[in-house]
Amino acid sequence: MIQIKKTTMFMLMIAFVATAFPAFAADNASKSATYNEDQFLNAFSGKSRKVILEKLGTPTKKEQSVKPSNAMNVIGPKIAAGDADTQKPVNVEMWYYNDLVHYEPKKKYKTTELTFVNDRCMNIAFFNNK
Repeated sequence: MIQIKKTTMFMLMIAFVATAFPAFAADNASKSATYNEDQFLNAFSGKSRKVILEKLGTPTKKEQSVKPSNAMNVIGPKIAAGDADTQKPVNVEMWYYNDLVHYEPKKKYKTTELTFVNDRCMNIAFFNNK
């Protein structure tokens, strides 16, 4: 009786793994797809972080933008003080993905940078030297 229960449990676990693995593999395959430059720009320009996370998955690296210490001296006091009270705070963040965009059939950019300004992808850059 105990042997039948163990065998049944083992068979159920095998069935679960066999059905769950293809779904997991298909989900990861969609996130590991590659794009050419135009496809990538059209697909992700202006999109929210949520949409990009769903389509590309978690980025390899994230960086938060930092305002330089002497920024007020560079842009000038009139511009800096202009609408400071009426401006909303700006959140700038860069996400980096590796080997995602190709520029020739067998050549890919090493790094793709997506720059978000207040939750929207406002700039996309492709690098081989970063």
